[in-house]
Amino acid sequence: MAGLKRTDNKGRILKDGETQRKDGTYRYTYTDADGIRHDVYSRRLVPTDRIPPGCKDDLSLREKERKINRDLEDGIKASVENKATLNELFDLYMANKPELKDTTRSNYLYMYNKYVRDSIGKKKISEIKYSTVKAFYTGLIRDKGFKPNSMEIIHTILHPTFTLAVRDNYIRINPAAGAMAEIKKSYNWEKPKRHALTIAEQSAFIDYMKTHKVYQHWLPLFTVLLGTGCRIGEVIGLRWEDCDFEEEIISINHNMVYRKYEGEEKARFHIVTPKTSAGVRIVPMLSDVKTALQAEWELQSITGFNDSIIDGYTGFIFQNRYGDPLSPHSVNRAIDRICAAYIEDETIKADREGRDPVLIRHFSAHNLRHTFCTRFCENEKDLKVIQEIMGHADIETTMNIYAEATKEAKKRSFANLEGKIKIS
Repeated sequence: MAGLKRTDNKGRILKDGETQRKDGTYRYTYTDADGIRHDVYSRRLVPTDRIPPGCKDDLSLREKERKINRDLEDGIKASVENKATLNELFDLYMANKPELKDTTRSNYLYMYNKYVRDSIGKKKISEIKYSTVKAFYTGLIRDKGFKPNSMEIIHTILHPTFTLAVRDNYIRINPAAGAMAEIKKSYNWEKPKRHALTIAEQSAFIDYMKTHKVYQHWLPLFTVLLGTGCRIGEVIGLRWEDCDFEEEIISINHNMVYRKYEGEEKARFHIVTPKTSAGVRIVPMLSDVKTALQAEWELQSITGFNDSIIDGYTGFIFQNRYGDPLSPHSVNRAIDRICAAYIEDETIKADREGRDPVLIRHFSAHNLRHTFCTRFCENEKDLKVIQEIMGHADIETTMNIYAEATKEAKKRSFANLEGKIKIS
């Protein structure tokens, strides 16, 4: 009969789309933006209704209606039809990132597949909240022993994936927003600072290699690293044709990496172009660097040049005893061996001479780049020049190193001033 309102078994008037089944369950029927009909159910009509015995706690029908209608008004896919998982959104995100370097793509896929895909990745995107993300991050730290750098990679993968979900109307807000900042605050994390070798450490390292029969052959490589500030991948990938001895300049235009890409059975050398245009640059050749490279050329004229072919690139300057290119790992192992031998010899020598030994802190090949930049900052005031030589995409990176270097220079200057002027 026209005008007759439908009611539930308690006599309450039901709204359009609401019905109650014989078993007491309430149903709400609605049509999504694509014209597809959906149903949601609840054993309660309103939040104040009691939960029937044996039933799980759930939102009331009216609460679900409000959320659905709000989502529909905002163009958000309601949770009923939103079946997409985080895995599906991540795969979509990666498929739409053709500009990613192969090394970056491989690293992202490795980290996601190993730590995300079989855990939070299986969840529906609509069910993932801020608390879900933070709990996942905390679990990686607590259970997997994740450190800041690894956590940054995971966050770098997930945050833009959730952003894509927001833009495609799967969710209203990004649940990863602010999660990493909160984690850093909770664990009192700060990005670890790479230290530069002191002038004494740098001199000790170089002087020890010069006269050591076993490690002397490493001197040209470390002279180039310390004399150019180039990244380890740029130096091990350096070719003779990149060096102009007449103009005394070195052209930096590619990197060599040693890694296993997805779909490959084992790691191998690859040539990659710099991530940013700032990485392509010209570095002037210091006289010591020129001498070291020319000495290496003369030696290889007798012993043989590197004949490796990697992604079409040939004529690599540096090689191991087997004539193969050097990997970053082999360079860092050499640093460890040289430093261990130096510390042992220096400790014995200092004890014999009755003085404190001049020791060298542990460092890696990348610390040599930081060392060059620090020495450069101590002697150059033009930040733009420093930025271009170092290949920094962000001037802030240059400014931070410059500030640190000049701070130490000021402290040394004041140390020399101590006691030389009357101030009290």
